[in-house]
Amino acid sequence: MYYLYAMATEISGVDMDDLRPQGFKIHELPKSINISPLRSRRDYYKIGLVTGDMTVGYGDQVLHFQDTVLFFVNPIVPRSVARRSGDTTGYACTFTENFMPAIVKKSPLFHAADHQVIQLNTKQAAFLTAIFQKMLEIQDGNYSYKGQLIGSCIELIIHEALQIQPPQSAVLFQNGATRITHLFMDLLDRQFPIEQPSQSLKLRTPKDFAAGLAIHINYLNRAIKEVTGKPTSVHIAQRIIAEAKALLLYTDWSVSDIAYALGFDYPTYFNNYFKRITGVTPNSLRKV
Repeated sequence: MYYLYAMATEISGVDMDDLRPQGFKIHELPKSINISPLRSRRDYYKIGLVTGDMTVGYGDQVLHFQDTVLFFVNPIVPRSVARRSGDTTGYACTFTENFMPAIVKKSPLFHAADHQVIQLNTKQAAFLTAIFQKMLEIQDGNYSYKGQLIGSCIELIIHEALQIQPPQSAVLFQNGATRITHLFMDLLDRQFPIEQPSQSLKLRTPKDFAAGLAIHINYLNRAIKEVTGKPTSVHIAQRIIAEAKALLLYTDWSVSDIAYALGFDYPTYFNNYFKRITGVTPNSLRKV
C-alpha cells in the first residue's frame, strides 16, 4: 500500500514553533508514519537524508528510489513522496531563511529550476549520516555557538551534495533555446519569495522578461515554448499564482498588500486575475 504525504510533512514533521528562536531543527525520522496529508508550509527550508523504497514527485517529474537519497526542499515548488513500504529511515534538518540567508539565496540546490534529489552510494550515505548525527548531538548539547556549528554542518552537506551531483544548470547548453530558457527560469525564480509588503514584483509579462534578458520577445516566446512546451506567459502566471496562494495562506497581509507586492496596480486587477486562473477569489481561498 502506498502512503502519500506532502514533502513538508514527510521529511520534516516540524512545527514552526520548534524552529524559534534558534531558526533550525534537526530530528531523526520515525520508522513508520501513518497520518493524514497536511498542507505544505512555505516558510522554511529542508534537507532530508532518507533510506527506503519510495517514489518522489517534483513538479511534473516522477522519480523512483530504493536506496538512500538526499533531498533539498525549498518552500515554493510542490513535492510529494509515496512510500512503497512501511519502513523509511533517515534524518531531517529544517531551518528558516533567516538562519542561513546567503545559502538559500545563492545555492543552486535551493533553486526551483532543477529537481534536488540525489541518490547516494554506501560511502556517501555513511558520511552524510554521520553529519546528521553530529548535528543532533550539537542541537541537544549546551555549546554556546551551536547555531554557527549547525550552519557549518549544513554548508558541508551542501558542498558534498554539489560534489556528488553538480547542478543541472552547470551542464553545457545544447542550443540557444535551452540557454535562453535557463536564463528566463533563473530570472523568474530570483523574484521569489516575496518577503515584505513593500516589495513589488518588477517583471510580470513576457515583454518585461525579454527586456531584462535583452532579447526580442518573439525569440523568448519561441525558445520557451520549444524547450518546455508551455508559453512564457503560463510559466509567469504559475509562479505568480503559487506565490499569491502562499501569501494568502501563510501571512496576514491584506489582499490589497498582496496585490501591490505582486505588481498589480489595483486590487481588483489582482482579484480578477486570480479568479480567472484558479476559479476562486483570493478571499475565498483564505477561508478554506
